[in-house]
Amino acid sequence: MGRGRQKAKNTKVARELKYYSPATDYSALEAELAKKAESDNVEYVDKWADLYDDEPESDEDREVELDRD
Repeated sequence: MGRGRQKAKNTKVARELKYYSPATDYSALEAELAKKAESDNVEYVDKWADLYDDEPESDEDREVELDRD
């Protein structure tokens, strides 16, 4: 018992969140996207590439270690 008031409050909060639309600053968004697009032109460098050996191109080139007891 007594859950009706709490449920009504939760419903009210959910509606407020669902239909809330803050003012959007489109000029700031455009500047941020333009800055990101400029940085995407830089060639990608994998900082972890030196830690691992490259995988062989085919399974035939792969060395398999067999456990022989």
